[in-house]
Amino acid sequence: MFIKDLQPRQTNVDVEGDVVEMSDVREVSKLGKQIRVATALIKDGTGRVKLSLWNEQTEKVKTGDKVKVKNGYVGEFQGELQLTTGKFGTLEAVRGEEKKEPEAQQPQPAVENKAPKETQITSDELEQEEANSEDSLDVEEEDFN
Repeated sequence: MFIKDLQPRQTNVDVEGDVVEMSDVREVSKLGKQIRVATALIKDGTGRVKLSLWNEQTEKVKTGDKVKVKNGYVGEFQGELQLTTGKFGTLEAVRGEEKKEPEAQQPQPAVENKAPKETQITSDELEQEEANSEDSLDVEEEDFN
């Protein structure tokens, strides 16, 4: 599902996006318990939405990460859509630094290899090429507030 397709009170939502902004983590009291909460702004090629993060989720997500929400819930707060995992959803975060290009490697001594050139690409190079093509989406930034 894409962010542009999200509707208020929608359940069973599966969305992926890049974290472009994070609020500070704050503590609030709910039902006599102290809980941590933060808001991330995530985007995909179709739009942006605020993602509410609770307790340990606030430590899992950083600006530049890619997040996957499965079985999430779309709420509305002050007229804006807000995505959350709710009681039954899950959140997966992939660190932004894991997506960066690998550092240049030292040249290796030439070794004769008779395999066709097409078979020389490594799985790391293939994953990097796929990541580069996904990162090419360009969406204008709007104010977070």
